[in-house]
Amino acid sequence: MITWMQRHRKYLIITIWISTIAFVGAGFVGWGQYNYGDKAGAVAKVGEIEITRGELQQSYSSLYAQYNQMFQGDFDEEKAKSFGLEKQALNQLTNQALILNLALSYNLAISDQEVLAELKTQKYFFKDGYFDKEIYKSALSRSNISMKDYEADLKKQLLIQKTLKLLPIKINDNEKKILNTIINIADRVEYKILSEDSINIDTSDKSLKPFWETSKQNFMTDIAYELKVIKQEPIIKEYTDSKIKEYYTDNKNHFKDNDGKIIIFKNAKEDVIAELNAKATKDIALRTYINYKKGKLSKDVKIDKITISDSNNPFNAKALEKISGLKIISPYLKPILVGDTYYIFELVKIYPSVPKSFEEAKKSLIPLFIAEQKRVKLLEMAKSSVETFRGKLSDFITNSDINAIPELNSADTNDFLAKLFVQDNKKGYITLNSGNIVLFNIMEQKLLNKQNKNQEDSIFKLKNTMFNEGLIKNLKSKYKTEIFIQGL
Repeated sequence: MITWMQRHRKYLIITIWISTIAFVGAGFVGWGQYNYGDKAGAVAKVGEIEITRGELQQSYSSLYAQYNQMFQGDFDEEKAKSFGLEKQALNQLTNQALILNLALSYNLAISDQEVLAELKTQKYFFKDGYFDKEIYKSALSRSNISMKDYEADLKKQLLIQKTLKLLPIKINDNEKKILNTIINIADRVEYKILSEDSINIDTSDKSLKPFWETSKQNFMTDIAYELKVIKQEPIIKEYTDSKIKEYYTDNKNHFKDNDGKIIIFKNAKEDVIAELNAKATKDIALRTYINYKKGKLSKDVKIDKITISDSNNPFNAKALEKISGLKIISPYLKPILVGDTYYIFELVKIYPSVPKSFEEAKKSLIPLFIAEQKRVKLLEMAKSSVETFRGKLSDFITNSDINAIPELNSADTNDFLAKLFVQDNKKGYITLNSGNIVLFNIMEQKLLNKQNKNQEDSIFKLKNTMFNEGLIKNLKSKYKTEIFIQGL
């Protein structure tokens, strides 16, 4: 498994590898079923690999769920926009696609047997310690993910793993000795923490507008679709007992309990009637669609007009993806089920994405402007005070002393130490991922005599990160990346 690392707004590092498998393991965060490889739904193309709108939505959903967990539930769409979450999601997918292109060049493939073997290791589909096919089917069905799509994504992940195994990372004794020396270096440091919290920013229109002028391409409207819509409400009919029994007999496998056992007719009767009604509703919706397309629609059928987009979608992600594939020359879309209601769509007009006006962008603009201005002003403060500052004095610390700086949390301390021990200067400042800055002055230095028990693991992680970054850089020069959506 490859690790991709990206920094966002100087105060957050998140390590993530996009995998649809995670959607199931983490509680099925997903957007439904998608037509992978459908050019009409493609948002990007990397070499020979297309990235669909559905994949982008899934990638975005996974990232959103992880950020929300990190923020303990205090994460929303505004924060997602300020972090550029959609761009992050697309970057994850393009990196993934680069590896898949490499796999194609080696003629690598994953067999159905390999997919099955991997499925049998996924414990969230287990029952009594073993993989259970009915639990697997039921779990995917509840999350509106088809077995075909899930297994296609699983095959993709296995193919990436197989490709990377062709490029093994090896560790030698000299690297172990070098690492042991590095981790035994101890510094005694004078330090002072500069925090963004102490800086106030003017967010008046006068201050905001110049910033907006230089970044308006990052604040685009959604692509919008003007549609004609026919709504087919659920049909409720009366059925004879013989009709209900006949349908049950022909479709027993549709009616099972949580243990996968077929429910007896008496207990399944209401479900059978509901399925008959659903079938009748679909049949009427299809006939209405055909008549509408042929211009033979009954005059009593109501046709509404609506304009929808990503941010204004009263239907669902699957419907929007299908609609986005329509063209003016081929504007009709077969009935789509949303909840228990079918909708028939006709595309009237497409409104392309354009830069938002200042007032439209203002709400999203402010947090980015504040973050940027705080970063600039804090940096100015650091530069002006680094030569003369007076701070606190630490004990002798190494790059693994997570409690070295009491005023910093463990994440900031790790960040500080990692950057401190690669500094060439005795005195300077370090910008942390959180946005804060630490002024430092190395007062003393000595070499400890500790033995590191996890040398190979540390070396492997370091070399793996460096290798991955180099590999992606190389592949980017080899395979052309085309982005088909504006603003990313």
